[in-house]
Amino acid sequence: MKVLMINGSANVQGCTYTALKEIEKELNAQNIETEIVSLGNKPIRDCMGCCSCRNSGSGKCVFEDDIINSIIEKAKDADGFVFGSPVYYAHPSGRLLSAMDRMFYAGGANFKYKPAAAIVSARRAGTTASLDAIMKHFTINCMPVVPSNYWNMVHGNAPEQVLQDKEGLQIMHIVGKNLAWMMKSFEIAKKNGIEHPPIEEKIKTNFIR
Repeated sequence: MKVLMINGSANVQGCTYTALKEIEKELNAQNIETEIVSLGNKPIRDCMGCCSCRNSGSGKCVFEDDIINSIIEKAKDADGFVFGSPVYYAHPSGRLLSAMDRMFYAGGANFKYKPAAAIVSARRAGTTASLDAIMKHFTINCMPVVPSNYWNMVHGNAPEQVLQDKEGLQIMHIVGKNLAWMMKSFEIAKKNGIEHPPIEEKIKTNFIR
């Protein structure tokens, strides 16, 4: 089993990475493979709404000049996900939102019905609004959301400060345990013939009369 972890910070080994590593410890302790993919500090274009990915049926974004299609491909083999971000102006990093918009629109099938956790790192505030923005990608795509014993956040302005946030670290540990439990439970269900619900054709409406 494998978990794909996305670091939405331009700081490759900063506070968000520190939180992801705490989750990774719990997963590895249960013999679950992990991979942390950093979005880094190179430009990531926003979704243009061109619908080329949908019209072609390729499951890939039409733009090949960044990391997005690579992550979509990695998601095929993943059994669970963790998306992490720093908090900027009470929202996740713009690069993470741009990446998720394109990944989920073009390659949503590779994520569907797999459990996912959102985690954020902040100096002080804006965490719950940021978590909400990330998790909406999960709930629109039939993905079970991984909980903890509090909202999935750590606090600190540097990695060493995050490591002093004992409650935050405990939250990350529990995220790892709950994600492992959900993945193993789904695997047992599959082995016993219990598959996820059939995917219904989307009914689209608007409010224009």
